[in-house]
Amino acid sequence: MEGLPTTTKNERRWRSKNIQTSKPSLLMAFFSCVAWLYVAGRLWQDAENRTLLANLLKKNIEQRPKVLTVEDKLMVLGCKDLERRIAEVQMDLTLAKSQGYLKHQLQQNESSKNKLLAVIGVYTGFGSFLNRNKFRGSWMPKGDALKKLEERGVVIRFLIGRSANRGDSLDRHIDEENNKTKDFFILDGHEEAQEELPKKVKYFFSTAVQNWDADFYIKVDDNIDIDLEGLIGLLERRRRQDSAYIGCMKSGDVVSEEYGKLWYEPEWWKFGDEKSYFRHASGSLLILSKNLAQYININSASLKSYAHDDISVGSWMMGVQATYIDDNRLCCSSIRQDKVCSVA
Repeated sequence: MEGLPTTTKNERRWRSKNIQTSKPSLLMAFFSCVAWLYVAGRLWQDAENRTLLANLLKKNIEQRPKVLTVEDKLMVLGCKDLERRIAEVQMDLTLAKSQGYLKHQLQQNESSKNKLLAVIGVYTGFGSFLNRNKFRGSWMPKGDALKKLEERGVVIRFLIGRSANRGDSLDRHIDEENNKTKDFFILDGHEEAQEELPKKVKYFFSTAVQNWDADFYIKVDDNIDIDLEGLIGLLERRRRQDSAYIGCMKSGDVVSEEYGKLWYEPEWWKFGDEKSYFRHASGSLLILSKNLAQYININSASLKSYAHDDISVGSWMMGVQATYIDDNRLCCSSIRQDKVCSVA
């Protein structure tokens, strides 16, 4: 019994505690190995990717030309073909000059052959057949005489829109009349109605400038007579004047009372405390040069129309560099002997 090894109570306690503390250490060591393997794998994969990208870049560099010439740059930018076309145009221009086609000659030929002096649009309505016949028998030519007037550079057309019920008897009667007389300018995009008259003048200038190339575009009411030769002479003297806004200029009070008033303006409050209209050409006969008609055509979608067509045109002219020409001969109600228009 004396020769057997003996263990004390403290030694057994220390051994059990050592076994318990070694288990977390083993777990930590295991997870450390797993983390090391994961990081090593990612590093190895990144290294492979970098090697692959480096090889691709090196291959592309070897295939690309090392020096990019000016010709190559022009080809990339698409300028090479443009350069060729410019050279061809210069050759054509040189040939044209050698054959006598000079710049001022081209302008003279175009103005004499194609450009008109004026396009005159005469307001009319579905119930104005008798008025139209009266005009055709007075100042407005008809038939062959109308064609000869167009050869002189003046186009006259009755101006009318379409019925609210498209294709009804009103539209058919106008189409039948136009087939006989050939003197209508039908605004297919405009609805013919009394309350739509301010928009009608916009449609006229916009559509007329697209259909005819003229120096002037003229709106005429259906209750006046015109000295046509006097009007043509007036326009001939103004032919090369751009931005011309011509008419019997006036202003006046804005009518703010709706009932019992003829010229009521629903948006009277926009004209200030004094309620006075700005300077504008009377609606009986107003004339615009081509560039002003083109301005209306380009901006027609955003131009504001008021209760009256002459006020609407005057508001549009305030926003551009228009030259206001006040000509008393265009005041149709005046008593001057040399007036161009008069109340019918």
